[in-house]
Amino acid sequence: MSTSMQRMTRLSAIGLAFLTLHSFGGTQTASAQDAFLPRSITSSTIPTNGDLNPYGVAFVPQNFPRGGAIAPGDVLVSNFNNISNLQGTGTTIIKLTPTGQLAPGVAAGTAGNATTFFQSHLGGLTTALGVLSRGFVVVGNLPTTDGTVNTISQGALQVIDGRGKLVATLSDSRFLDSPWDLAINDQGSRAQIFVSNVLSGTVSRLDVTMGTAGFVVTKRVQIAVGYSHLPNSAALVLGPTGLAYDESSDTLFVASTADNAIFAVPSAGGRSTAVNKGRVVFVSPHLRGPLALAFAPNGHLLTANGDAVNADPLHPSEIVEFTRTGGYVTEANVDASQGGAFGVATVLSVQNVAFNYAAIDDVANDLIVTLVPTAEQ
Repeated sequence: MSTSMQRMTRLSAIGLAFLTLHSFGGTQTASAQDAFLPRSITSSTIPTNGDLNPYGVAFVPQNFPRGGAIAPGDVLVSNFNNISNLQGTGTTIIKLTPTGQLAPGVAAGTAGNATTFFQSHLGGLTTALGVLSRGFVVVGNLPTTDGTVNTISQGALQVIDGRGKLVATLSDSRFLDSPWDLAINDQGSRAQIFVSNVLSGTVSRLDVTMGTAGFVVTKRVQIAVGYSHLPNSAALVLGPTGLAYDESSDTLFVASTADNAIFAVPSAGGRSTAVNKGRVVFVSPHLRGPLALAFAPNGHLLTANGDAVNADPLHPSEIVEFTRTGGYVTEANVDASQGGAFGVATVLSVQNVAFNYAAIDDVANDLIVTLVPTAEQ
């Protein structure tokens, strides 16, 4: 078990209890560098319109342009349900500026800690949430009219600028039929956006440029097919979800919920044809319907168990850590009941950052942000 994950598990930094940072008065007698407790904040994700069921989470990167509605270090969360808790009807992206001081007297699971950054005209904002260093936020949606699988309609990707203004809506019945999650290979003025489509069991790649012409999609490619996908009463649908891109090996890792496995798609950034799922990397009894996927600063992978597959009441709402070659490392839960773990985000370079880890607790409608100690600190 890695040192950082030992600390994270021991302190329940992504688990059962978190300390909200407040000033308690008195004289400071020791350096924060000597602290045993990690820096951590738990915030509600419910905006003023009452949207529920947080799905995606993303950090605003350090090189994001300043002067808008969001700034480097902010954390964004996309909501899938509306105030009536109907799936596929949520319309908001909220932002948390985790300074260490939250609104006093705000109870967990209620509005007050976070503000609305963007409100969409499309419903059902998904885990497909990412931020580009050139000043754009990308979010996917999968809408319903009544919260059931019977009324699902085609999804889309929306592109938003740093002021919270909609720039473009990308719709494509083949490449973007149901954006469920995404990963970004950010190269400055160019980027590759990998998108999982939950209804068709596919993964697409969008090559984009950002400059004087604005946000332009230059290429759309389907790079993987064949993932299991099916309706689910609790989760609406199951299919390929979390994506994590390793630029050094040009490999895209895919968390396939219904397959209960993690796959690796080779040559993801350059391929022009689709593979059938890719190579199996991680199949383990510790997987229980993996959803979001992210790299940890130590190079391992983190996935969120949604408990829709292989559920076990003794192992609810877990984040699982494993190596990119498929070795199990450890796990820790974010809620005492099932179905709480969903979005996961990290900051890979942790020098001079306030927080480097974020996780969604979908049961409580909470966001947990933590500074997990690493060898860099």
